[in-house]
Amino acid sequence: MTFTPHGAIPALVTPLDEDGELMEQGLRDVLDHVIAGGVHGVFVLGSSGEIYGLHADQKRRVVELTVEHVAGRVPVYAGASEITTRDCVATASMAERVGGVAALSVLTPYFMTPTQDELVDHYRAIAESTSLPVILYTNPGRTHVDLELDTVLRLAQVPGIVGLKDSAGDLAATRALLAARPEGFAVLMGRDTLIEPALAAGAEGCIASTANIAPALVAGIYDAHVAGDHDLARARQDALTPLRELLDKATFPVVLKEGLRMAGVDAGHCLAPARALSEPWRSRLRDVVAGLADAP
Repeated sequence: MTFTPHGAIPALVTPLDEDGELMEQGLRDVLDHVIAGGVHGVFVLGSSGEIYGLHADQKRRVVELTVEHVAGRVPVYAGASEITTRDCVATASMAERVGGVAALSVLTPYFMTPTQDELVDHYRAIAESTSLPVILYTNPGRTHVDLELDTVLRLAQVPGIVGLKDSAGDLAATRALLAARPEGFAVLMGRDTLIEPALAAGAEGCIASTANIAPALVAGIYDAHVAGDHDLARARQDALTPLRELLDKATFPVVLKEGLRMAGVDAGHCLAPARALSEPWRSRLRDVVAGLADAP
């Protein structure tokens, strides 16, 4: 398998109306917004996309519409992050049947807390069920389940598993993985405040939720790094930090959808019980979004 995930990839929101139904034009608008910003791929059905609250028909339609509307402009990544192995396999199979998906991202299970051996079996079963490349995804701050270094290295030997999205927020651990990984195994930073340091350490890119709102800035961090302008990459990383620091001021992903609206893209509402961003954070978000125009 030769696919190598790379670049700045936004973890997209799923535009929903007040009744939780998919806003199809809203999804098209979000896709056009981030692609115009220069991103290197799009990722749907992640935690930013509220996969945990979407029913099967909605998940399928998100993938169908994304593949159709992107029309080959950038690679399409899809999440297959369910709680059980069986349901991950079902979502992976759906994405493969739709066609046009470059790779899958699979978060560790949440609510239950599998052992590391169980996680190896879990990911191996998913990888064996599909011809699509699989990207491991660890986000222990939300799931309370981590992928230990030895586990990642074991899984890196499984055919079809091509990389890891690392949202643990531990740069030292990321560097240890980058030093130990086998050739061809990609590491994508999932903590938006650590994109530039991870790239500097050898990561292939990032999957970033802030790229919904600021696609040009996030893509610009990667582009500056690739061009060898590390001062500019660091300056752009610093410019992104105020936006990332606001994401936890409301239930995730409320800030992403409100920030998109402030940027001129209607991504609708979040599934209840998530509610709107309160003051003073809404005013602060408005100022930060307006200030993105002045980013380097």
